[in-house]
Amino acid sequence: MDELPIGNLCLVALATLALAWALKAALRGKKTGAKHPPGPWNLPFIGSLHHLVGAQPHLALLRLSRRHGPLMQLKLGEVSTLVVSTPEAAMEVLKAQDPLFATQPRSVTIDIVSSGGKGIILAPYGEHWRQVRKICVVELLSARQVKRLDSIRQQEVTRLVESIASTSTSAIINMSQAMESLANDIIARAVFGGRCRQQEEYLRVLKEVTTMVAGFNLADFFPSSRLVRCLTSTERSLKRSHGQMVRIVDSIVEERREEKARVSPGAAAKDDDDLLDVLLRLQKEDTLSIPLTTEIIGALITDLFGAATDTTSYALEWAMVELIKNPRAMERAKHEVRNTLGHGRSTLTGANIGELPYLRMVIKETLRLHPASALILRANKERCHAMGYDIPPGTLVMINAFAIARDPQQWDDSCEFKPERFESKGADIRAATAHLGYIPFGAGRRQCPGALFATTTMELALANLLYHFDWALPNGQSLESLDLTEVFGVTMHRRSNLYLHATLQL
Repeated sequence: MDELPIGNLCLVALATLALAWALKAALRGKKTGAKHPPGPWNLPFIGSLHHLVGAQPHLALLRLSRRHGPLMQLKLGEVSTLVVSTPEAAMEVLKAQDPLFATQPRSVTIDIVSSGGKGIILAPYGEHWRQVRKICVVELLSARQVKRLDSIRQQEVTRLVESIASTSTSAIINMSQAMESLANDIIARAVFGGRCRQQEEYLRVLKEVTTMVAGFNLADFFPSSRLVRCLTSTERSLKRSHGQMVRIVDSIVEERREEKARVSPGAAAKDDDDLLDVLLRLQKEDTLSIPLTTEIIGALITDLFGAATDTTSYALEWAMVELIKNPRAMERAKHEVRNTLGHGRSTLTGANIGELPYLRMVIKETLRLHPASALILRANKERCHAMGYDIPPGTLVMINAFAIARDPQQWDDSCEFKPERFESKGADIRAATAHLGYIPFGAGRRQCPGALFATTTMELALANLLYHFDWALPNGQSLESLDLTEVFGVTMHRRSNLYLHATLQL
């Protein structure tokens, strides 16, 4: 018999190993009596990772789920993973069994960027998370702080409008940059009371960290392999950049602590106290069940910046993109804002925009089509059951918010921008929904506590932009030339900057 070529022998060996791997997994499940969710075929060592090659993760998972079902099991390297892809499956995980799936997964990357789970976004479910969430809800989002934040939002949006209006009539506005600056300045003033000396450096390093977090770190998929951790440089780079962020925040906190001790050592809380002042006051009072260390304060500040900057700026950018791409929606939104509020206002305030239902529909539809986080991560601490399947403890759970928001069973013309679809469902972005087909801020006990902050900022900014200016693509560009390519990351953003021509309405 002729000898097989070396390449064919390798293929046969690989196929044999894959078959042995599959049989072993099947026998293991049969032996334990467990019924696991369906999923694609796996390869030895890498598991299902090869199914994600060549496409953005949320799109690859959407394609696989259409083949294997609303609950799908993957093996990403060593990590057992459950993918949730429909509203019904999301209801099971985020509502019906919320306590069982309320913790966050652990990984090399997550442990680094969360300082070991010291903040709120990536903290494990437990006493620490409950305490820091209470701080955010009761202290950082108190009536006093909400009033102060309203004033900051108003001043920064007014400054944005004046900046655009001061340009010449032929100027082209980089809306991506403008929205990023707006979000950064609002959160910097909210946290630090104003632009601090090290703000630009901090934001630059934060962007480096979020870029690395969004990338592919092999150590996350092979946590037990020392060889993988030695061969990859991502972990070392991430530790270096995150350490730089920590040092910047620590120096800001120390400067503020010294300033308060020097100027007003015994002063009570004031209406203009920023969020850092609040955290330092709580630290000094030392009445919490878990001491509020400087490390925890730094992690909370990082979470606040991370959650409130890119998410808000990208959502505003996507809203402008969709309105430009859909002229009828643009005209209806402008007509509502201008006719409801009349003419001649120098700026709009939060009190002016209370009755703009279509504007809220625009924002709600933008967040449906372009959720800030395409994949919401969870994990389960103990063995449980979901939709008739057994879920082993320590499973990484990925809720594909992108797929859920475009489920054709829940949404007519699910990939089309149609704000009016919310006329029957309700335009209030913050209202509870009857189903989980709409989860831009997550759901359950780990739902984002900053949803009100983000949506209020979007409403005020978008209302002012539509009231004061007419918008068009520059240099006679056609709508077809508008780049809609998404880039997967910690937040979903456009591949290229958005440039628009603004015409001031007098």
